[in-house]
Order: sequence, then C-alpha cells, then structure tokens
Amino acid sequence: MSTATTSSAANRAAAPATTSSRATKVLGWLALAGFAVLVALAFAWVPEDDTQRDAVRLMFVHVPSAILAYTGFGLTFLASLAYLRWRTDWWDMMAHASAEIGVVFGVLTLVTGSIWGRPTWDTWWEWGDVRLVTTLVLVLVFIGYLAVRRIPADTAVQARRSVVIALVGAVNIVIVNRSVDWWENRTLHQESTLLARKIRDETLFTLSFSFAVGMVLFAWLLLHRFRLAYLEQQIEQLEVDEALAERRAEASEANHEGEQP
Repeated sequence: MSTATTSSAANRAAAPATTSSRATKVLGWLALAGFAVLVALAFAWVPEDDTQRDAVRLMFVHVPSAILAYTGFGLTFLASLAYLRWRTDWWDMMAHASAEIGVVFGVLTLVTGSIWGRPTWDTWWEWGDVRLVTTLVLVLVFIGYLAVRRIPADTAVQARRSVVIALVGAVNIVIVNRSVDWWENRTLHQESTLLARKIRDETLFTLSFSFAVGMVLFAWLLLHRFRLAYLEQQIEQLEVDEALAERRAEASEANHEGEQP
C-alpha cells in the first residue's frame, strides 16, 4: 500500500463516524419523553371541543408543525443571508439542514391539516382557501430549493443558486402567516385561536407544551442533519485529497522510473 493511501485511510479513520453526541442524546430522550406526556395530555386530559369534538386533538400536532416549518424556512433565510455576508461553508450547511427539516414539518402541516379539515370543513382540501394554497406553494418552493442543491455544480455556485430561492421563499412565509387577515373572505381558517383567546385552559397548556416538545425535536433534528452535512463534506474532501495524492504518487513513480538508466 502506498504512503498516500495509508495517510488517506488514517484520516478517514480519524473522522467522526456518527452524528450523535451527549447533547443530542439528551435532546432525543427529552423529545421522546415529552411526546409521551403530550399524548397522555391530549387524550386523557384535554376535553372534547364544543364544535370540533375529538378533531381538536390534531391541533397539538398541526399547529406546532406549522410553527416549526416557519422556523426551518426562516432559519434557512437567515443562514443564507449570513452566507452572502461571510461566504463560509458553515452557514451554507446550516441553510441546507434547516430547509430539509422545514420541508418535513411543512408536509406534516399539510397532511394533518387535511385530516383535520375532513370532519371540520367536510372536505380534505379546498383550493379556494388562501392559507392552504400559499402553504402548499411555500413547501414546493423549498422542495425546489432542495432539488437545486442536488444539481451537480461547484459548491459556491450551488450555494448562490440556493440563496436566491431561499430569499424568494422567505417572502412567502409572511404571506402564509398573514393570509387569514389579508384575505379573510377567501379562507376557511379562523383567526388565531390564541390571539382571540377562544381556548380552554387545558387546551392552552397542552398546546404550549406541544410547542416546547416540538422545539426540542427541531433542535435534535437540526444537530444531526448539520453534522451529517459536515461529515459528507469531510468525506468528499478526503476523497479529493486521496485522488490528488495518488496522482502525485503515480507521477513521482513515473519520473523515478524515467530517471533510471
């Protein structure tokens, strides 16, 4: 085995082999325990709603999912701005990681909203509802963001393309959030339940608890996804270094053989 290959193998072995750490383990167990408590609160403590009946329990997944989708997409926007300012891979990886998590929670928002709408609105989907359509567009924009990142290109070029889409998507975050107020006659969604204070104490506490559990889960996912992106980058760099070292070794051997009488 050549010296270059041995050195590359040593570097690969020295690289971390997992995205887990003590912090992620603590967050993971907290998220799991919190989810178990949330299920107990939602089904054993919170009473049926006067109008929504048992469908109200979906709110403890649907509403936090929407907030976490906003958080993921908003963090992608901020990390993209930071990348434009400092041009570091760290911010680019943060933008990518948070976008993926935002898409996961965005899809969960659409799915749980559709399930909730069937017994409440007597329909799975309503194309005339501005909140539904703008949320779908928001998720599709960031799916497009992830698709662009899969197109083979120089890292800097890929990052700049992604930034443009993130900036466009960020505008839609505001539109989705304010759609009920701006187009109140074109949506089946009611105004914010929390702002209107049309919520029971048990429901309010459980909903607040679901936000806390969701943020812990978001932090756990973000740490793992960011570290995975970092490991992928390190592996790519190791492969490039290995290829360059092998080429240099081959050229050196060829020169050495040419110098022999």
